[in-house]
Amino acid sequence: MVRRMRRLAGATVGAVAALLLSLSSAEMAGAAPKTPPAGVDITGHGLAEPLRLRADTHPAHVVAVIEQVNHKGLVRQSGGPKKADLGPKYTVLVLAGDAPKQTYDLYPKAVGGPRVYRPAKQPDRKVSAAWYLGRVSMSETLRTAGVPLERTYEAVSGGAGGGERIIPEDALNPAQDINEAFSELRRLLLLNVAVVLVITLGLAGIALLIRRRTR
Repeated sequence: MVRRMRRLAGATVGAVAALLLSLSSAEMAGAAPKTPPAGVDITGHGLAEPLRLRADTHPAHVVAVIEQVNHKGLVRQSGGPKKADLGPKYTVLVLAGDAPKQTYDLYPKAVGGPRVYRPAKQPDRKVSAAWYLGRVSMSETLRTAGVPLERTYEAVSGGAGGGERIIPEDALNPAQDINEAFSELRRLLLLNVAVVLVITLGLAGIALLIRRRTR
């Protein structure tokens, strides 16, 4: 009888503990704040008003633009290019919900390739200013997102955030490529023949010198 009562009491305590644990877990899950959706605002040359992209309506474009300013995947430079070589500027403001988090200046038409500038003054903190080499796909990514830029041959193929280059058809000239290849081969053969002659003459001279000394 006593054992049965103990078992009943133990089962009751276990059931109550499980109920309290489940209620506590439900309260914690309900109290946990939801991560606000990401978004980007783009301003700059040719845009009369900011281009507002949100993850719930333009998820692919938001991800592609954020990838362009992700400094972890970019190469940092010790200094920036000349102002005259930068070209049109586009400022990207990265948001979490309605809260601005990061801001970057993009130069898709900069001489020598796209550039990214991270200002020292950020919306929620202060960091060191930095220049980065931009991705090849920057211009096309911005264009497909709505920025008025001309289509380039360094276009995106296979998605809004890709980086595969598209070679223009008029740049392909098989006959010219073959002629250039034969010219390079001819120069290489002539260079090899010249090297062989120099080596042969050098060996002949050394042999002649040794023969004279041994006489």
